[in-house]
Amino acid sequence: MAVGINAMAVTFVAHALAVIAAVMVLVWSISYRGGLAWEATNKNLIFNLHPVMMLIGFIILGGEAIISYKALPLEKPVKKLIHLILHAIALALGIFGICAAFKNHNESNIPNLYSLHSWIGIGVISLYGFQWVYSFIVFFFPGGSANLRSGLLPWHAMLGLFVYILAVGNAALGFLEKLTFLENGGLDKYGSEAFLINFTAIVTILFGAFVVLTASAKSPSPSSSNDDDTVDYSYSAI
Repeated sequence: MAVGINAMAVTFVAHALAVIAAVMVLVWSISYRGGLAWEATNKNLIFNLHPVMMLIGFIILGGEAIISYKALPLEKPVKKLIHLILHAIALALGIFGICAAFKNHNESNIPNLYSLHSWIGIGVISLYGFQWVYSFIVFFFPGGSANLRSGLLPWHAMLGLFVYILAVGNAALGFLEKLTFLENGGLDKYGSEAFLINFTAIVTILFGAFVVLTASAKSPSPSSSNDDDTVDYSYSAI
Protein backbone atom coordinates (compact mmCIF):
# COMPACT_ATOMS: atom_id res chain seq x y z
CA MET A 1 0.00 0.00 0.00
CA ALA A 2 1.30 3.44 -0.92
CA VAL A 3 2.45 5.85 1.78
CA GLY A 4 0.22 8.91 1.95
CA ILE A 5 2.75 11.40 0.61
CA ASN A 6 3.44 12.59 -2.91
CA ALA A 7 6.38 10.85 -4.57
CA MET A 8 7.49 13.98 -6.41
CA ALA A 9 8.06 15.88 -3.15
CA VAL A 10 10.22 13.11 -1.68
CA THR A 11 12.45 13.01 -4.75
CA PHE A 12 13.81 16.50 -4.14
CA VAL A 13 15.47 15.28 -0.94
CA ALA A 14 16.69 12.13 -2.70
CA HIS A 15 18.25 14.14 -5.55
CA ALA A 16 20.00 16.46 -3.08
CA LEU A 17 21.41 13.49 -1.15
CA ALA A 18 22.57 11.92 -4.44
CA VAL A 19 24.54 15.06 -5.35
CA ILE A 20 26.07 15.27 -1.87
CA ALA A 21 27.09 11.59 -1.91
CA ALA A 22 28.61 11.92 -5.40
CA VAL A 23 30.65 14.97 -4.40
CA MET A 24 31.84 13.32 -1.21
CA VAL A 25 33.06 10.13 -2.89
CA LEU A 26 34.84 12.16 -5.59
CA VAL A 27 36.52 14.38 -2.98
CA TRP A 28 37.63 11.29 -1.09
CA SER A 29 38.95 9.45 -4.16
CA ILE A 30 40.66 12.45 -5.77
CA SER A 31 41.72 14.75 -2.94
CA TYR A 32 42.51 12.15 -0.29
CA ARG A 33 43.36 9.01 -2.30
CA GLY A 34 45.27 10.58 -5.21
CA GLY A 35 42.88 10.35 -8.15
CA LEU A 36 41.44 7.86 -10.63
CA ALA A 37 43.14 5.78 -13.34
CA TRP A 38 42.63 2.56 -15.26
CA GLU A 39 46.37 2.17 -15.94
CA ALA A 40 48.83 3.38 -13.31
CA THR A 41 51.97 2.35 -11.47
CA ASN A 42 50.17 3.34 -8.28
CA LYS A 43 47.60 0.56 -8.20
CA ASN A 44 45.53 2.40 -5.59
CA LEU A 45 44.43 4.77 -8.34
CA ILE A 46 42.87 1.83 -10.15
CA PHE A 47 41.00 0.77 -7.02
CA ASN A 48 39.68 4.31 -6.57
CA LEU A 49 37.49 3.72 -9.60
CA HIS A 50 35.63 1.07 -7.61
CA PRO A 51 33.89 3.24 -4.99
CA VAL A 52 33.22 6.00 -7.52
CA MET A 53 31.62 3.68 -10.09
CA MET A 54 29.71 1.66 -7.52
CA LEU A 55 28.28 4.70 -5.72
CA ILE A 56 27.66 7.13 -8.58
CA GLY A 57 27.09 4.55 -11.29
CA PHE A 58 25.36 1.71 -9.48
CA ILE A 59 23.72 3.08 -6.31
CA ILE A 60 22.80 6.60 -7.43
CA LEU A 61 21.77 5.85 -11.03
CA GLY A 62 20.03 2.68 -9.87
CA GLY A 63 18.11 4.74 -7.34
CA GLU A 64 17.29 7.36 -9.93
CA ALA A 65 15.93 4.60 -12.17
CA ILE A 66 13.50 3.58 -9.42
CA ILE A 67 12.58 7.19 -8.71
CA SER A 68 12.01 7.97 -12.39
CA TYR A 69 9.25 5.41 -12.81
CA LYS A 70 7.41 6.48 -9.70
CA ALA A 71 7.79 10.26 -9.63
CA LEU A 72 8.15 11.60 -13.19
CA PRO A 73 4.86 13.09 -14.47
CA LEU A 74 5.29 11.50 -17.92
CA GLU A 75 3.46 8.96 -20.03
CA LYS A 76 4.02 5.36 -18.98
CA PRO A 77 5.94 4.27 -22.12
CA VAL A 78 8.34 7.19 -21.67
CA LYS A 79 8.88 6.40 -17.99
CA LYS A 80 9.39 2.73 -18.86
CA LEU A 81 12.13 3.63 -21.36
CA ILE A 82 13.87 5.99 -18.92
CA HIS A 83 13.63 3.35 -16.17
CA LEU A 84 15.13 0.72 -18.47
CA ILE A 85 17.98 2.90 -19.75
CA LEU A 86 19.01 4.19 -16.33
CA HIS A 87 19.09 0.66 -14.94
CA ALA A 88 21.18 -0.48 -17.93
CA ILE A 89 23.71 2.32 -17.37
CA ALA A 90 23.80 1.55 -13.63
CA LEU A 91 24.44 -2.13 -14.36
CA ALA A 92 27.21 -1.34 -16.88
CA LEU A 93 28.98 1.06 -14.54
CA GLY A 94 28.59 -1.39 -11.66
CA ILE A 95 30.28 -4.11 -13.71
CA PHE A 96 33.04 -1.66 -14.63
CA GLY A 97 33.51 -0.81 -10.95
CA ILE A 98 33.82 -4.47 -10.03
CA CYS A 99 36.30 -5.01 -12.85
CA ALA A 100 38.39 -2.14 -11.44
CA ALA A 101 38.53 -3.88 -8.06
CA PHE A 102 39.59 -7.18 -9.67
CA LYS A 103 42.20 -5.38 -11.78
CA ASN A 104 43.64 -3.67 -8.72
CA HIS A 105 43.79 -6.93 -6.79
CA ASN A 106 45.33 -8.89 -9.66
CA GLU A 107 48.03 -6.29 -10.34
CA SER A 108 48.76 -5.88 -6.63
CA ASN A 109 48.84 -9.62 -5.87
CA ILE A 110 45.85 -9.34 -3.54
CA PRO A 111 43.43 -12.29 -3.31
CA ASN A 112 39.97 -11.84 -4.81
CA LEU A 113 36.59 -12.60 -3.28
CA TYR A 114 37.75 -13.22 0.27
CA SER A 115 35.47 -10.76 2.13
CA LEU A 116 31.76 -10.66 2.89
CA HIS A 117 31.55 -7.37 0.98
CA SER A 118 32.88 -9.02 -2.20
CA TRP A 119 30.62 -12.05 -1.85
CA ILE A 120 27.51 -9.93 -1.43
CA GLY A 121 28.68 -7.65 -4.25
CA ILE A 122 28.88 -10.50 -6.75
CA GLY A 123 25.46 -11.69 -5.64
CA VAL A 124 23.96 -8.21 -6.00
CA ILE A 125 25.37 -7.54 -9.48
CA SER A 126 24.22 -11.00 -10.62
CA LEU A 127 20.68 -10.48 -9.31
CA TYR A 128 20.62 -6.98 -10.81
CA GLY A 129 21.62 -8.35 -14.20
CA PHE A 130 19.03 -11.13 -13.99
CA GLN A 131 16.34 -8.63 -13.01
CA TRP A 132 17.19 -6.36 -15.94
CA VAL A 133 17.27 -9.12 -18.56
CA TYR A 134 14.00 -10.80 -17.58
CA SER A 135 12.29 -7.41 -17.15
CA PHE A 136 13.45 -6.33 -20.62
CA ILE A 137 12.00 -9.50 -22.13
CA VAL A 138 8.71 -9.46 -20.22
CA PHE A 139 7.92 -5.74 -19.96
CA PHE A 140 9.70 -4.22 -22.96
CA PHE A 141 10.65 -6.50 -25.86
CA PRO A 142 9.23 -8.76 -27.11
CA GLY A 143 6.90 -8.32 -24.13
CA GLY A 144 4.73 -10.85 -22.37
CA SER A 145 0.97 -11.08 -22.35
CA ALA A 146 -1.08 -8.70 -20.21
CA ASN A 147 -1.75 -11.49 -17.72
CA LEU A 148 1.93 -12.37 -17.51
CA ARG A 149 2.96 -8.75 -16.97
CA SER A 150 0.27 -8.26 -14.37
CA GLY A 151 1.31 -11.41 -12.52
CA LEU A 152 5.03 -10.63 -12.57
CA LEU A 153 4.73 -6.92 -11.73
CA PRO A 154 4.61 -7.35 -7.92
CA TRP A 155 7.56 -9.77 -8.07
CA HIS A 156 9.48 -7.37 -10.28
CA ALA A 157 8.91 -4.55 -7.80
CA MET A 158 9.73 -6.67 -4.75
CA LEU A 159 12.91 -8.17 -6.21
CA GLY A 160 14.03 -4.77 -7.47
CA LEU A 161 13.69 -3.14 -4.06
CA PHE A 162 15.31 -6.13 -2.34
CA VAL A 163 18.34 -6.01 -4.63
CA TYR A 164 18.61 -2.23 -4.29
CA ILE A 165 18.43 -2.30 -0.48
CA LEU A 166 21.04 -5.06 -0.47
CA ALA A 167 23.26 -2.94 -2.74
CA VAL A 168 23.02 0.08 -0.43
CA GLY A 169 23.81 -2.06 2.61
CA ASN A 170 26.77 -3.61 0.82
CA ALA A 171 28.06 -0.16 -0.13
CA ALA A 172 28.08 0.78 3.55
CA LEU A 173 29.89 -2.48 4.29
CA GLY A 174 32.46 -1.59 1.62
CA PHE A 175 33.12 1.82 3.14
CA LEU A 176 33.62 0.16 6.54
CA GLU A 177 35.98 -2.44 5.07
CA LYS A 178 38.13 0.15 3.29
CA LEU A 179 38.23 2.45 6.32
CA THR A 180 39.29 -0.47 8.52
CA PHE A 181 42.16 -1.28 6.15
CA LEU A 182 43.25 2.37 6.08
CA GLU A 183 43.11 2.70 9.86
CA ASN A 184 45.12 -0.51 10.27
CA GLY A 185 47.66 1.12 7.94
CA GLY A 186 47.98 4.14 10.19
CA LEU A 187 45.13 6.46 9.16
CA ASP A 188 44.00 8.73 12.00
CA LYS A 189 40.76 7.28 13.36
CA TYR A 190 39.50 10.78 14.16
CA GLY A 191 41.02 12.50 11.13
CA SER A 192 39.15 14.29 8.35
CA GLU A 193 39.39 11.37 5.92
CA ALA A 194 37.90 8.91 8.38
CA PHE A 195 35.01 11.27 9.06
CA LEU A 196 34.50 11.84 5.33
CA ILE A 197 34.27 8.10 4.65
CA ASN A 198 31.79 7.55 7.48
CA PHE A 199 29.62 10.49 6.48
CA THR A 200 29.66 9.36 2.84
CA ALA A 201 28.33 5.99 3.98
CA ILE A 202 25.62 7.68 6.06
CA VAL A 203 24.51 9.91 3.18
CA THR A 204 24.44 6.83 0.91
CA ILE A 205 22.14 5.03 3.35
CA LEU A 206 19.89 8.10 3.61
CA PHE A 207 19.70 8.32 -0.18
CA GLY A 208 18.69 4.66 -0.34
CA ALA A 209 16.04 5.25 2.32
CA PHE A 210 14.51 8.11 0.34
CA VAL A 211 14.55 6.01 -2.83
CA VAL A 212 12.54 3.33 -1.02
CA LEU A 213 10.24 6.00 0.44
CA THR A 214 9.67 7.38 -3.06
CA ALA A 215 8.82 3.89 -4.28
CA SER A 216 6.25 3.59 -1.49
CA ALA A 217 4.70 7.04 -2.01
CA LYS A 218 1.72 8.02 -4.13
CA SER A 219 2.38 8.44 -7.85
CA PRO A 220 1.60 11.84 -9.39
CA SER A 221 -0.41 10.14 -12.15
CA PRO A 222 -3.23 7.87 -10.95
CA SER A 223 -3.81 4.58 -12.73
CA SER A 224 -6.70 4.04 -15.06
CA SER A 225 -6.21 0.56 -16.51
CA ASN A 226 -4.78 -2.84 -15.76
CA ASP A 227 -2.27 -2.75 -18.63
CA ASP A 228 1.30 -2.14 -17.47
CA ASP A 229 1.64 0.70 -20.01
CA THR A 230 -1.20 2.68 -18.44
CA VAL A 231 -1.43 1.53 -14.86
CA ASP A 232 0.67 3.19 -12.15
CA TYR A 233 3.85 1.07 -12.28
CA SER A 234 3.94 1.34 -8.53
CA TYR A 235 6.29 -0.39 -6.17
CA SER A 236 3.38 -0.29 -3.76
CA ALA A 237 2.10 -3.23 -5.82
CA ILE A 238 3.97 -5.43 -3.39
